[in-house]
Amino acid sequence: MKFTNLYSHRTGAGIFYIAQSDDGRFHPVFQEESLGSYATPAMAAEELAGGHTFSAPGILDTTILAISEDLLEWDSIMKL
Repeated sequence: MKFTNLYSHRTGAGIFYIAQSDDGRFHPVFQEESLGSYATPAMAAEELAGGHTFSAPGILDTTILAISEDLLEWDSIMKL
């Protein structure tokens, strides 16, 4: 599946992205792995910040990374 990165958020563990797949769904992505599939980018950010996604490689709990659920606090890579 091909992803287009829309937002990025730098953490101590690395950079997380919110990306859109070619099927129109939005994915929290870490190290090029999708951590879930959501209808909106806001939902993807909220679920990642709340620790409700698939586990990120090498990270058991994303809630300790201070990832914001508010996309206004993420860096925008491109506009929808």
